[in-house]
Amino acid sequence: MADGKKKEVKKETGLGLTFKKEENFGEWYSEVVVNGEMIEYYDISGCYILRPWSMSIWETMQAFFDVEIKKMKIKNCYFPLFVSSSVLQKEKDHIEGFAPEVAWVTKAGKSDLEVPVAIRPTSETVMYPYFSKWIRGHRDLPLKLNQWCNVVRWEFSNPTPFIRSREFLWQEGHTAFASKQEADEEVLQILELYQRIYEEFLAIPVIKGKKSEMEKFAGGLYTTSVEAFIPNTGRGIQGATSHCLGQNFAKMFEINFENEKGEKGMAWQNSWAYSTRTIGVMVMVHGDDKGLVLPPKVASVQVIVVPVPYKDADTQGIFDACAATVDTLCEAGIRAEADFRENYSPGWKYSHWEMKGVPLRIEIGPKDLANNQS
Repeated sequence: MADGKKKEVKKETGLGLTFKKEENFGEWYSEVVVNGEMIEYYDISGCYILRPWSMSIWETMQAFFDVEIKKMKIKNCYFPLFVSSSVLQKEKDHIEGFAPEVAWVTKAGKSDLEVPVAIRPTSETVMYPYFSKWIRGHRDLPLKLNQWCNVVRWEFSNPTPFIRSREFLWQEGHTAFASKQEADEEVLQILELYQRIYEEFLAIPVIKGKKSEMEKFAGGLYTTSVEAFIPNTGRGIQGATSHCLGQNFAKMFEINFENEKGEKGMAWQNSWAYSTRTIGVMVMVHGDDKGLVLPPKVASVQVIVVPVPYKDADTQGIFDACAATVDTLCEAGIRAEADFRENYSPGWKYSHWEMKGVPLRIEIGPKDLANNQS
């Protein structure tokens, strides 16, 4: 019995983290996102594979946000990944902030492209020439679009999974209104949704506020954001942004309309976005020395059921009880699974699922079976 326990402990420690969160936060974070099966490193620096464990979290937040913006009559669309250099240069104030991060396609096969094309770092300059085309009169307003996509920002300094990467997933909303009042109202509505994502889904308190003139979005009128706090670094981290662009982009891209009086007006615009950075903030705030700690609302597995069979015990009976428990939980709307792998000890499984941050573990052994409990 003692020998068996020693073996089990040995297997458990084999899964553990090398670094402690309090002692070496950066190394701990890099280790936990890999060991917790959130990401895998890719052979291009700053690019990461999002594994199903993290992708399911993104999908949960996406499902919530998508429903909420549709209530606001915002429609989904998709614009191309590529943007021409002429369009990109049209709004110099805006693009200056992104210029060092813009990735360019300069070749097709062995031939140089006559006109290089950029990969979008954000989509204002991609979308707004078409806003100008589609908006003619006051009946064309408001125009409210959102797209779920990837963007590329060729960060050169200290890429960090989820937090600072060269390619990431996000949603970006782009809206146009006839009046500043409508634009101002939407900025705050969207900010409220971002707060709900962090507080209701990720269990992270955030502060809503307005950025300084130095920190605001390049080319915008003002920027609001939700900011979270990372206790281990003692620093805040930007969680999501909602910008009022004013009429700056409308002026550049000639987004004009005729109002009810037949007078020429210029659109007021907003843009707003949150990205897979949300997942990184969640890991940083909640994770511990045993691994990830997932809030139940976003965990793809909320309960893991582990059979604990002993020699000569009714193994099949224990397995059946585990399967029945999973069925009962699933019928109640709880995302539950059982770990029936026979080539791993129960102790190894405990460590494995703790590393992955599953909120609740149920163990069922011979005594539980005999007493009809878990």
